[in-house]
Amino acid sequence: MNRESREAARELCEAGRRAVDLGLSPGASGNVSVRAGDHTLMSPTGVSLRDLDPEGLAVLDEAGEHVSGPPPSKEYPLHLAMYRRVEDARAVVHLHSPHATAASCLPAWSASSALPPVTPYLVMRVGQAPLVPYAAPGSDRLALNLSGLTGTFRAALLANHGSLVAAADPAAALDGAVELEEASRIVISLRGSEYSVLSAEDVRELTERYGTTWEL
Repeated sequence: MNRESREAARELCEAGRRAVDLGLSPGASGNVSVRAGDHTLMSPTGVSLRDLDPEGLAVLDEAGEHVSGPPPSKEYPLHLAMYRRVEDARAVVHLHSPHATAASCLPAWSASSALPPVTPYLVMRVGQAPLVPYAAPGSDRLALNLSGLTGTFRAALLANHGSLVAAADPAAALDGAVELEEASRIVISLRGSEYSVLSAEDVRELTERYGTTWEL
């Protein structure tokens, strides 16, 4: 493993442990990956994100073939599909955090975003996050459902499943997942009540300032 891969592996394992410490990855759920050169390093199947070891990650080549290490998480097709959508992304985090998973069981707020723009932080730190139609975890169909969505986005909720975030590095991807979890918690808390959302003008100001995307 070269220096770039070692550093990427260290960052990935650190993000995995932080996800568990924050209560966002119960049991052995969730999976994370990072690009390093021509390879993708990924959490192995059946391993808690708390127990990730830089020397014990699955390694996939550019075609998504498993080339070394333990078997990758069954969600590797989903991660590869997200990298194809977000070409500048270097890391992908998929979590079964409780509020994002609960929000993923609700109807989408709009065709472009599962959640409404309830806080400026969701808009400026994550942007729109569409709802990916349900398919079995680990299936090629789930990856195809993600690939079939239109529009620009760096995060999504997977129907009845959890969250998915792509970013420049593992720490940033986890930060996006944390923000998505918090926005989901707020939306769940507001269910059954009247509430306000940011205006189109407010959303436009934030997306222009922070470089995110939100279609209203």
